[in-house]
Amino acid sequence: MPTTGGEKLPIRRISALTGVNAMTLRAWERRYGLIRPLRSPKGHRLYTHQHVDLIRRVLALMERGVPISRVGDVIEAESAARAGAPAGNGPWQHYVESMATAIARFDEPELDRIYDGALSVHSVDAVTRQVTLPLLIHLGERWQNLPGAIAEEHFFSTYLRSKLGARLQHRMRYASGPRILAACGPGEHHEIGLLLFALEAQDAGLRTVLLGADTPLEDVAIALRRSGCDAVVLASSVDPPEGLLDRDLPRLVRQAGVPVFVGGGAALRNRAAITAAGAIALGATPEDGVRLITSALTPGKPRT
Repeated sequence: MPTTGGEKLPIRRISALTGVNAMTLRAWERRYGLIRPLRSPKGHRLYTHQHVDLIRRVLALMERGVPISRVGDVIEAESAARAGAPAGNGPWQHYVESMATAIARFDEPELDRIYDGALSVHSVDAVTRQVTLPLLIHLGERWQNLPGAIAEEHFFSTYLRSKLGARLQHRMRYASGPRILAACGPGEHHEIGLLLFALEAQDAGLRTVLLGADTPLEDVAIALRRSGCDAVVLASSVDPPEGLLDRDLPRLVRQAGVPVFVGGGAALRNRAAITAAGAIALGATPEDGVRLITSALTPGKPRT
């Protein structure tokens, strides 16, 4: 049920409208400055229909694999683009437009030249935040109105998987902490969010074993048994198929013998069911997820 223009609602009502619990909303406000509520005379948080729209936009971005810590930058870049202004300081808008043109022509050498040029003068994190993520959002929205846009998105996603995979391989030699088996859950075909999580995990010293998109949970159990990993991370932005949360996930938890974590937008919407299955819900924030995982494991201690 939508809110009216002047209506001011308490946080419990906003949670019911959006599916985001109050604790998460407060974290988005404190840590990332995303949702700034009004205050009642007694100091209680109050929200308007604009807040509801913004929360839904945040959820939509996270479902496309954008980390919560980067959502504010993407929304700011989108607002700047609508206003006809550059996306922040520096040449970011030029990179986005040039890469979008190369993608539209399916010109990988030109795309590589622009991307590598950006990385030669800016940090990887800055390029990811200011160029890569806005491009993914732009391409993901074009398919509704433009023939061939799905092919463009697949082309760029394939290219980006190769680039992120190379970074993961390079960093792997320096990681020495617990091994994490990470996979996209059944029905999740977008791997970019999983790869960004893996990079964050490796920055924290964790070693990742990646299984990729749309992985059946029975195969996760087999891979875990053979690899001897110290934990499992399942990532998904889509709602799980029937039977996964009440049958398949509890079975995996029983078989695993190690902590099973579930992250992504699906974890935000199904936290109670994930907890009931014996797994640990991470939400959609790679940084917070990695902190929770590292605190739950003993760094450097091999499994027996």
